[in-house]
Amino acid sequence: MPGGLDLAPPLHELRALAAEVAASTVAPRAETVDRDAVWPAESMRALGEAGLLGLHVDPELGGRGEGMLALALVTEELGRVCGSTGLVYGMHCVGSKVVAAKATPDQRERYLAPIAAGRHVTSLGLSEPGTGIHFYLPRTTFRSEDDHLVLNGRKSFVTSGGHADSYVLSVVREDRDLDPGTFSCVLLDALAPGTEWSATWDGLGMRGNSSRGLDLVDAPVPVTNLLGSEGDETWYVFEIVAPYFIVAMSGTYLGIARSALEVAIEHLRERTYTHTTGPLGTYDTVAHRLGELWGTVERTRQLLHHAARLGDAGDPASRPALFAAKAEVADAVVRVTNDAMTLVGGLGFARDGVMGRALRDARASHVMSPTTDLLKTWLGRTLLDLPLL
Repeated sequence: MPGGLDLAPPLHELRALAAEVAASTVAPRAETVDRDAVWPAESMRALGEAGLLGLHVDPELGGRGEGMLALALVTEELGRVCGSTGLVYGMHCVGSKVVAAKATPDQRERYLAPIAAGRHVTSLGLSEPGTGIHFYLPRTTFRSEDDHLVLNGRKSFVTSGGHADSYVLSVVREDRDLDPGTFSCVLLDALAPGTEWSATWDGLGMRGNSSRGLDLVDAPVPVTNLLGSEGDETWYVFEIVAPYFIVAMSGTYLGIARSALEVAIEHLRERTYTHTTGPLGTYDTVAHRLGELWGTVERTRQLLHHAARLGDAGDPASRPALFAAKAEVADAVVRVTNDAMTLVGGLGFARDGVMGRALRDARASHVMSPTTDLLKTWLGRTLLDLPLL
């Protein structure tokens, strides 16, 4: 387990709890989740039983009321043993935070209380085929009919597609100009009429996250499922979705990097050749390269935790720090998993091995929006006091 002497006792306990669930339930299922592209139902159930699904839910409803730093800690522990589970859990946490941000009493009762009780998993549906990485430019529309909003459109790469109990969707009113910053968020219940999921996910990595497309054809959503006020989604995107998503994904990918590093350390401590007198780690060049990887993981963790603390404190400096954190984590996890496999050699190249899974899962870090390039652009524009969009 990484250091953390500067963590408050509750966060130490929270990280230990996440590590316990990861070891007892998530890790034994990781190979199957990856090999068979199975959504991690048992792991999510265990996280619910441990009270971790309500990480961002008000304690009055039975949740933990935690912020970004807690999310970074938990997702790192999960990502360390199963990237898919870390991604599914992280997306649930972002979705639950979106719901909690401006929840009505009805939404608190129908959604947040069951989430805190470990009985409800939610997720996000923001991406669309026509807008790619520009998740803040939805084209899915809605119109008002009596006490419902009727949705039409298509979402892509919806994590936990077909498995979650609800989905936070971005939509625009069909009779208005498609202007960035005027779209809304609604909660779509699972099995709602007018919805159809695409084929099961069969990706190179993150194979258990069930990232599927969703077609919406006159899908009715109760007006009471509108989140916040109509058209205020820009607030959600940059105050809730982006920061919490960045932290959740950064924590998960940091955990993947940590797993690869740990495999390399164990291998270099034990692996010997018949024609040498000591393990591989005794060679200076090998030890030097391993030391560089440890430094990469540790300094990236410190940046992520620093950014999360700024976010929890509401410090304006959190925005560039968060943008930098996910970009740096993506660079780090790809480098660490790749170089760790080189250090381990042929034994790490096994198709179903931990190292191979880490390498495949790591590559998704650059292509998941906000992509690394988009984040670095946002970072630069922030530093120049330019609008992000």
